[in-house]
Amino acid sequence: MSVLTPERSRSRLLVTFIATGLGFMLIPGTFLGVWNLVQISGRESVSLVSPAWLQAHGHAQIFGWIGSFILGIGFYSLPASRQHASNGYRQAWIAWLLWTAGVAMRWATNVYGGPWRVSLPASALLELMAFLLLFSKVARHRPEGEVRMQPAVRIVICATTGFALTLLFNLGACVYVAATAQTAAFPHALDQRYLTLATWGFLGPFIWGFSAKWLPVMLGLRTTRVRSLFGGVFVNALAVMLTLAGYGSLAAALLPFGVVLVIAGLRLFEPSEGAAKTRGVSESFPHFVRIAYVWLVVSSLLTVGATIWDVSGGIWGASRHAFTVGFVSTMVFSIGQRVLPAFAGARVLWSTRLMSAGLICLNVGCFLRVASEIPAYQHGAAWAWSVLPVSAVTELVAVTVFAVNLLGTLLSESHATAAPALAGAPR
Repeated sequence: MSVLTPERSRSRLLVTFIATGLGFMLIPGTFLGVWNLVQISGRESVSLVSPAWLQAHGHAQIFGWIGSFILGIGFYSLPASRQHASNGYRQAWIAWLLWTAGVAMRWATNVYGGPWRVSLPASALLELMAFLLLFSKVARHRPEGEVRMQPAVRIVICATTGFALTLLFNLGACVYVAATAQTAAFPHALDQRYLTLATWGFLGPFIWGFSAKWLPVMLGLRTTRVRSLFGGVFVNALAVMLTLAGYGSLAAALLPFGVVLVIAGLRLFEPSEGAAKTRGVSESFPHFVRIAYVWLVVSSLLTVGATIWDVSGGIWGASRHAFTVGFVSTMVFSIGQRVLPAFAGARVLWSTRLMSAGLICLNVGCFLRVASEIPAYQHGAAWAWSVLPVSAVTELVAVTVFAVNLLGTLLSESHATAAPALAGAPR
């Protein structure tokens, strides 16, 4: 019987978190989202579909998919020798169990009901406990010989704070709903604040932090403008706090300024200093990274428009879809297929063609959704109602292709000749 080395134990843990995230992405997340949109399109009204089902879809995507990936990368990033010596893997597996149970319980509660006054806050508590296990490990870790904290690390710390606040807000909201509401769905005003915190306060800064760490080398970008990047993060954090305080219009007006500062800091759309590193991935991946940030600009502008003109949820829905699918998912499809195979035992991506196909389908589906959701919800345009299901199916194809490619990579025995040094400088 072979004994697992610390590095193999660490890779196995990451692979489990990735596979769990892909599972939540496919059925509880995307498939339920497609079903919801088909129902909305058929009835030509979002109000006739259960808000609890809509929220189940969103929770599975944000926490089941992206959250599982983040926790897995978080535990993987801790030194293997330190985890092995301190039984850290046991703690990590407990965190995986708590997180998976919490997200699954939340989804089942929103979809099937049951004893939801108990299971709703219980699911939130399980998720928070899983995060605290990771946080306790990270807080005890002290990098050796590192005097000054890198800008990317500071932004990831801000994002981690947003993650913690989102989970605390979720727990408080679940307790409140369980005590006062008639269904397991968050009330609209509460849900608006919660989604802003989860997207702009948590997901956005996480991606900006990893962008600052990896994109300069991956895309051959010029030296990051740290002050501009930090300025964008600060403006964004101020907007999130204003939203939570009830000043939604003022907060929305700040978001585009924060986004422009972040993009200027990363220097994404300036001439590159060196060649992009596309070995082992689709050659189009640098273009899709930039497209993702275009979607981020679109989302911020639509958020401003939503505070002024939205009367039916269409502009709000389009702005969130541009953020979660256009920005977040495109970045995960692009960067995830670049770094996760290397993390999971220096594997080679199963298919670069599938990577390109998934990214194309994802962005076509997102464009169809954003372009049709506003005229459908806002103006009742018949053509737009018929386009919405097409956008949903196109995105379902995209996430299926992404999942197949990653699972094929994880199950493959094909390994790179040398593991890229992704923590510092990808090759």
